[in-house]
Amino acid sequence: MAKTWFITGASKGFGREWAEAALERGDRVAATSRSAAAFDDLVEKYGDAVLPLRLDVADRTAAFEAVRQAVDTFGGLDVVINNAGYGLFGMTEEVTEQQAREQIDVNLFGALWVTQAVLPHLRARGSGHIIQVSSIGGVTSLPGLGLYHASKFALEGFSASLAAEVKGFGIHVTLVEPAGYDTGWAGPSAVRAERLPAYDDFRAAMTGISARRGDPTATRAAILTVVDAEQPPLRIFFGQGPLELITKEYQARLDEWRAWDEVSTVAFGS
Repeated sequence: MAKTWFITGASKGFGREWAEAALERGDRVAATSRSAAAFDDLVEKYGDAVLPLRLDVADRTAAFEAVRQAVDTFGGLDVVINNAGYGLFGMTEEVTEQQAREQIDVNLFGALWVTQAVLPHLRARGSGHIIQVSSIGGVTSLPGLGLYHASKFALEGFSASLAAEVKGFGIHVTLVEPAGYDTGWAGPSAVRAERLPAYDDFRAAMTGISARRGDPTATRAAILTVVDAEQPPLRIFFGQGPLELITKEYQARLDEWRAWDEVSTVAFGS
């Protein structure tokens, strides 16, 4: 049976790939972006199966209105993908207040507003699948991306709670955690803080992020598998390498917690 999708940030990157994957197999897509004209080619090719919507996800009122338009047009939604987001590069001391707030507004609150907007409709249907596009940066951290990590760690936190809250309504929640992909995330879409000379030596010594990037087109089959699963996962990595990396990361955390457990216990009191 054909599904109806609502995808934010659908003009490029994963959002564009997944919108095309859905349309190619006969599904319908409400595609959002800051410019609805970004979908003119999809409308020309797929006609009424595409609903182009202009949306700044940081605007809560606009998010609710976009969801209302999608529901009114298609009669309901099956898959909701919060994909809109970008990377903020800068050491913690370098990031301005405006940069920090805008990062959280888009990456965290944007997903929250859309999620809140769709939940009444999905509850009424007794079904639905909310997919939050997190990141490997939602489960581990690198220097120079602190506020980006903060936004994705927060997305992971509220989404895990959400999954438990809506399970009884027949609604699934999945956190997709991609590794590095050639989506423009570190290029044109990125925001970069003004550099302080104090960190130049540290930057020069940093290993940095691997230059190898995955092909976003390869994620099409994966996202279709996830949305078609009878029991989809709460969390899934996209890409090669994350599982090995996180296994080491979490083992290191456990080792440190155990090493300090005596102090932890004393802190509880008698």
